[in-house]
Parts: sequence; C-alpha cells; structure tokens
Amino acid sequence: MKQIVILRLGHRPERDKRITTHVGLTARALGAEGMLLASNDIGIVTSIEDVSERWGGNFYVKNDVNWKHEVKKWKDGGGKICHLSMYGINLLEALTEIKRCDKLMIVVGAEKVPPDIYGLADWNLAVGNQPHSEVAALAITLDRIAENDVLKKEFEGAELKIIPSDHGKIVIENKE
Repeated sequence: MKQIVILRLGHRPERDKRITTHVGLTARALGAEGMLLASNDIGIVTSIEDVSERWGGNFYVKNDVNWKHEVKKWKDGGGKICHLSMYGINLLEALTEIKRCDKLMIVVGAEKVPPDIYGLADWNLAVGNQPHSEVAALAITLDRIAENDVLKKEFEGAELKIIPSDHGKIVIENKE
C-alpha cells in the first residue's frame, strides 16, 4: 500500500483556517495517512482529529513542523516529493512515474511557497496551468494516483456512518 503524507505550507492562521482544514479533510477522505502543518494552528489539528474520531480512520495532523526538516527526513527515508503548483508540468505527464512511488509527500502551498521547494521537489505538478483551488488540485491528484477506488473507501472505527441514499440523509451511529 502506498504511503501518502500531505505537507501544508504557507498556512496563515487568520486567513486560511477553512482552506487548510479542507486540505486535511480531503487528504483524509481520499487516501492520505496524515498532514504535516508547517504552521502553529492547534484549531486545525483539533478540528481534523475530531472528524477522524467521529467518522473513523487513523488520519493524523502534526502541528508546527519545520518543513525543511520534514522534506529532508522524507527524502532520506526513500520518499519522493510532489509539489502542487500551477507552474509545474501537467499531472498527466508524470502520473505513471508517481504511481510507482511507494512513499509520496504531496506539498500543498498557500499564498507564497518558499522558492527552495521547487528545487527540492521530485515533481512540480500542475492540475491545469490556471489559478484554482489547492483543495481541488489535491483531490484530483489523490484520485488519479489512487491504487483503489478512493470514492468507496471504508473507514475503520467510525462512530458515525453515512448510508448512501438518493433522497435525504441517513446517518447511523456505530454501537461497537
């Protein structure tokens, strides 16, 4: 099974709370094992951990990491780095190679990404070369590199579970 971690760079606590939370929730739902937050925002950690507790899975958030240290450690451990950037090559050009990686860190920036990232990344990838949401770019990337159908993923240890329905909302509590 592929090991995928998200590194969130450039999170500005007063401006990016919702987007960073959505990056984490998208990562969790679509197959990543955790998110490294290169900022100090315990509210993001608490929010995502709460979702994981109620809806299942083992997704983690590591707060206030030193991104350079995490990238070096990842690469030293045999991992590859994929930086999502609208300035990169098209995702489809590197997809076959990325799918072969067993250990992948996906870097998701915010307003200003440190220039070093472009050189440290194994791939600077664009999901289209137009401005759009980093959440959308992450979702498309995770879906395209998935080994299994991530849209049908089941989460272990869920307190709550949605029963798919074409009309209305059905949520059950897990009594285990």
